[in-house]
Amino acid sequence: MNSHLQQLIDLSHVDKDIDAFEPQIDEANYKYEAALAKKESIDSDIENLTNEIKDEQIKKHKNELHLSELSQKLEDNSRKSGEIKTEREMKSLQLEEEIAKEQVTFANEEIARLEKIIELKIEQVEAAKVSLKELDANLISVKAEVDEKLIVINKSRQEVFIKKEKLVSGMNQKGLAFYQKIRRWAKNTTVVAVQEQACMGCHMIISDKIYADVIKAEDITTCPHCGRILYVDNTQE
Repeated sequence: MNSHLQQLIDLSHVDKDIDAFEPQIDEANYKYEAALAKKESIDSDIENLTNEIKDEQIKKHKNELHLSELSQKLEDNSRKSGEIKTEREMKSLQLEEEIAKEQVTFANEEIARLEKIIELKIEQVEAAKVSLKELDANLISVKAEVDEKLIVINKSRQEVFIKKEKLVSGMNQKGLAFYQKIRRWAKNTTVVAVQEQACMGCHMIISDKIYADVIKAEDITTCPHCGRILYVDNTQE
């Protein structure tokens, strides 16, 4: 087999090994990132609940102010009742008093409703804080576990990078540039085997002549359909 072709085959295998580390890293990070996302979600829930509690407290305070105004109005009406001179004034005062009492009832009911909402949201905040505290403690152990896995993965990846550097340093630069040009779009299918006279990159049948050239392996042969570098994997025979 042409030595340059063998180098390209070896390089394609090394590149596949390097790319295989990415899913390993993603998998290692996933557990920590999931826990971190949960923490951020709880933090967001606490912030939203806290803002909602403030809004409900503002509503409650407005109702309390209104209730105070109504109470003062009822006191004023009670004092005015001794000064009434006509039946018309009496009826007008009674109507005002009835409306004020209805508003007092509504304000009291609204305050009671808001207090229940505030109490419930405070309980939710406290429960969320407990979950957050547990999650924070768990995050430390998860991070340590992930870091340990990443150390092992990065050590193995570094060994493969060194292997690639040694391989590339001894390669024909023209052939390397040709390989890299194809790899930009073909990724890990830059160099593919031919099986049953078909390119395993595009799965198209190649002609007898090209197939014969691939078998001879005297030169670098590319697929006429997709442009990938072809070879025959003798280990599969």
